[in-house]
Formats: sequence, structure tokens, C-alpha cells
Amino acid sequence: MRTAYQYKLRPTKQQATEIDRWLSMLCSQYNYLLADRFNWYEQNRCPINACPLICYLPELRDNPDYYSQKKTLPNLKKTHPHYSDIHSQVLQDVVKRVKVTFDRFLGGDSNGKRSGRPRFKSRDRYRTFTYPQMKDDCIQGSLINLPKLGNIKVILHRPIPDGFKTKTASVTKKADGYYITLSLEDPTVPTIKPNINPESITGIDLGLKEFLTTSDGEPVAIPQHYRKSQKRLRVIQKRVSRRKKGSNRRRKAVKQLGKQHKKVADKRKDFHFKTALRLLSKYDVVVHEDLNVKGLVMSRQALSMHDAGWSSFLSILSNKAENAGLLVIAVNPKNTSQDCSSCGMKVPKKLHERWHSCQCGCSLDRDHNAAINIKNRALGHRVLKAKSLLSNSRIVLEAYTVLVESV
Repeated sequence: MRTAYQYKLRPTKQQATEIDRWLSMLCSQYNYLLADRFNWYEQNRCPINACPLICYLPELRDNPDYYSQKKTLPNLKKTHPHYSDIHSQVLQDVVKRVKVTFDRFLGGDSNGKRSGRPRFKSRDRYRTFTYPQMKDDCIQGSLINLPKLGNIKVILHRPIPDGFKTKTASVTKKADGYYITLSLEDPTVPTIKPNINPESITGIDLGLKEFLTTSDGEPVAIPQHYRKSQKRLRVIQKRVSRRKKGSNRRRKAVKQLGKQHKKVADKRKDFHFKTALRLLSKYDVVVHEDLNVKGLVMSRQALSMHDAGWSSFLSILSNKAENAGLLVIAVNPKNTSQDCSSCGMKVPKKLHERWHSCQCGCSLDRDHNAAINIKNRALGHRVLKAKSLLSNSRIVLEAYTVLVESV
């Protein structure tokens, strides 16, 4: 299993200047390799299935693939000697990034979904470079040894667990400084806990009035980090727009705006992790709706949905549950707010109607009713059924053992 730990770097002024120089050179090489692929693609493609009698014949050459572009790097270091200052594997990783980007444009990812046309990157948008291989003892005390950059101070806010192997390291420049992301390999494979309790289950209904409501009726207030910081962001954004493009004052304002946006994103991420931890420490099984968040944000409430960060939260919840050996189940979201959780009868409600009231006497909050429906739909899930049968068989076996011993 792979996991990633991110730490803050504290480079010296000389090291920070060298990192910025690397990023600038790598950005230029990335754009050059991407342009080489586009040139071949434009010259060798035809929009129709037949060629005209008179046509332009491009220069015949092989398709620039990963290996052919990788072979150009030794010549690059001869024509541009300053590229020799960059670690060879970091330079090779740029070729890999171009390959992955272009392959997704032409053929799609593992699910067959094609990405948009790759864009050339400005120097402000190329912010990360990767070491594909790292030594296990690269961290000594509060220093990390990065080849050709030297020992850089790192803030180890949490230790690397014993037995984890360091596979790759990515250095990223963000608005408030430099970070390093270590990709760690854990030899153990997480499995579902054998003593999981199928009765310790809850359904959660995500919303905009409350961030989520559990099937027990417990709401979690929505923090609205972006909404609360909009006033400050508006002031800084005006400051950016009023200053002359290319000036140092505008560059400082842009940096200040980036820091403010990062502060909002960090607050939201911290809230997601704490909420997921609170749910998983109380319940063994968490059930949520299988939401099409991309489709939902195509509405007037897009800003509030982005501020809530449902997709990010569900991803964090699933990953943390998998590592803990717990279950997170996604169910069909159709009519969870309309159906009655007591009798199953459909009670149509508009979006502004926040109270569910049915003829059977069931009267409760709309989100609470939806959370109960979500929980009930999970009871027929095959994984939960298997765990329930396993738990029941264990209880019967224990009762039989006690009976035999008493006889």
C-alpha cells in the first residue's frame, strides 16, 4: 500500500534560489517536449479518411515517444550545460510527465476518459519536480538529503512509521513556501477488521444547511470557510487588479492572494479530516450517497458546494476507513429526501421545504429522514450482509460452546 506524507521545507536563500532555477529550466524543457509531440501530431494527422491528389507531405520521422525523447537528454546537457546541474532522474521525470499528459489526451486514462488538450505551462504554473528514487535513510534528524540540492531543513511534524520505505519525493513550491511530499510504501495490506460490528452503522446526508446529518439525528455545522473570508479576498483581489501587470507590487499582491486562498483550503482540509475521524471513531460502517458532484455543481449553488468540498471529504473518509479496516458504503441517492423513512411512501417536497411530514405520523427534519433512508438502503449491501452473517455465526458458535461446557 502507498501513502503520502507532506512536510514543510526550510531551505536557505541559496537553496531556495536553486530550487526556483530548477523549476524554471524544467518548465522550459516540459514545454519544448510537449511542442515536439504537437508538431508531429499536427503534421501526421488527417481530418478526413482520404487524401487529396495534391497534398503537403511532412518530413517523415518517428513518433516522439517516451524513449526517443529520453535519448535527447544527453545532447541537451551538451548544448545547454546548465541542465547538468539538475539531477538526471528529475530531468527524466519531466519526459514521463509529458508522456502521461499526451497519452491521456489521445487515448484517455484507465477508465477511458480523455483529458483536454495539454497546455503549455508558464513559470508560475510549473511548481513541482520529483525524485523517482530516494534512499530510506534520506532523513537524518531534522534534515533531508536531496541529491544535488544538499541537506535541507524539514519540519517533521509527525514521524515516519517503522517499516515504511521511501519510494519517491516531490518538491513543491506553494504560496507560503516549499513542501516535500514523500511517497511511502507499507508492506502490510489493509483488510476489513474481523471483529467489525454490523450494528454500529450510520447513514450521513450531506447538505448545505448542515454539512452532514447522521441517521441518529446529529448534525455537523457547515463551516463556510470561503464565505467567511470573501470580504478579505475581495480586498486583496482589487489590489491585484489595480496594479500594473509585470510590476513587483503586483507580484507581491498576487503572492498575498495565494496565501489567503491556501489558508482557506487548509482550514477546509483540516475540518474534513477531523470530521472523518469523529465518524470513524464512533461507527464501524458509514453509509453515504453516491453523489455526482460534478453534475451538482452545474447549478446556482456551485459556490456553496465547492466551499463545502463534498468530493474531497468523501475521498478522505474512504481512505481513512480503508486504513482502519472499517467500511464506507455508497448507495443510490434517488429519492432519499422524498421517501418516508418509516413507511416508505413518497412524500414530494421542494428544496426550500426542510421538514418531512408523512401520513403515517413520521415527522422529522428532512436531512434526518434522508440519513435514515441512506442507512436502510445499506442494510442490503452484500459486504454488510456477509459481515452480519459472520457476526451471527460467531455468536451462535460462542453460545453453543458455553452450552457444551455447562453440560
